[in-house]
Amino acid sequence: MVCPFCAHRARRNGINRNGSQRYRCDGCRQSFTDARTRPHDRRRLKRSKAILALRMLLEGNSIRAVERLLRIHRDTIISLMVAAGEKCKSFLERAVQHIRVRDVQADEVWGFVFCKQKTPDRCDYGNEVGDAYCFTAIERRTKMILTWHVGKRSPEDTQIFIEKLWRATRTGFQFTTDGFRPYPASVRSVFGPRIDYATLVKIYGQPEDEDQQRRYSPPRIIESVATPQLGNPDPDRVCTSHIERSNLTLRMGIRRMTRLTNAHSKKWQNHKAALALFFAYYNFCRVHSSIRQTPAMKAGLTREPWGLKKLLHKIGREENP
Repeated sequence: MVCPFCAHRARRNGINRNGSQRYRCDGCRQSFTDARTRPHDRRRLKRSKAILALRMLLEGNSIRAVERLLRIHRDTIISLMVAAGEKCKSFLERAVQHIRVRDVQADEVWGFVFCKQKTPDRCDYGNEVGDAYCFTAIERRTKMILTWHVGKRSPEDTQIFIEKLWRATRTGFQFTTDGFRPYPASVRSVFGPRIDYATLVKIYGQPEDEDQQRRYSPPRIIESVATPQLGNPDPDRVCTSHIERSNLTLRMGIRRMTRLTNAHSKKWQNHKAALALFFAYYNFCRVHSSIRQTPAMKAGLTREPWGLKKLLHKIGREENP
C-alpha cells in the first residue's frame, strides 16, 4: 500500500470499528483507511428494520411516530428517507419514459415547507420555503403517476412539469387539466397539435347556512365547464376525477401532506424525497384496488408486484451498476 500523502510505503495498522483496513505510513507517520474497504452505507441499522421504518412512513405515519414505535432516532429515519427518495427520483425518470397512454389528467396539490406562504419573510431560506405545489399527471386506465414536479404555482414550474410529461409519454392522447391559466400556453408550446387537450373548470355554490361555512370541506359543485383547447377532445372523456382522487391518496399516504397538522416538511429536500419515494412505491409496489394490480404491471413495465425491499434493491443496483 502506498501512502496518499507522501507516496511512501505504508503498513497495515489494524481495522477500525466498521471493519475497514487501516494503514500507517513509514515516512510521514500518517494513518489512513483503505478506500476500497469503506462501506457505502455507514448506518448501523438492520436492513429489515430500515425497510419497516420506510413502510411505516409510506402508510401515513409521521417521523416522530416511527421514532417512538421502532426506537430509531428521527435523524436516522430522515436520512433513510432522503437517501431512498433521491434514488427513487432518478429511477422514475429512467423507468417511466415514452409510455403509451390514452387519457391523461393533471392537477396540482398544495403543501408547504417550513412555513406558509404568508410568513416566508420571517426566515432567510429563499424560494425553498412557503407554498410547495406538487404537479402530478395520472393515466386514467393504468392509474400510473407518469410524472411529477414540486415547485411554486407559477408559469415557470408549469412549463417544467409539462416538459417532464412530454418525456414520459408518447403523443396521440387526450389530456385534461383544471382551469389554471399557465396550462394552455405550456401545453401548446411543448406538445403542439399532437394531442387533444381540454380544460375542465368546476363551479362551486355558496354555503347556505353558517354551519356549512365553518365546515372544512369544499362546497357543493353546481356546474362543470369543459373547454376544448387543442385538437378534437372527446367530451365524454374530459374528466379530472381520477387525478383528484389520486391527490387524496397522496394526502393519506404521506403524513407531511395532511392538512391542519404540524407534520409538514421543514426542508425542501426532505419534501421532494418523501414524494419521490411515495410515487415509486405507488407505481411499482402498491396494488390498486380498481385494477387489482400495480400501475407498473398495467402499463407493462413489470410482470409482478414489487415489495419495498425489491424496489430498494433495484434502485440501488441501477445507481451503482
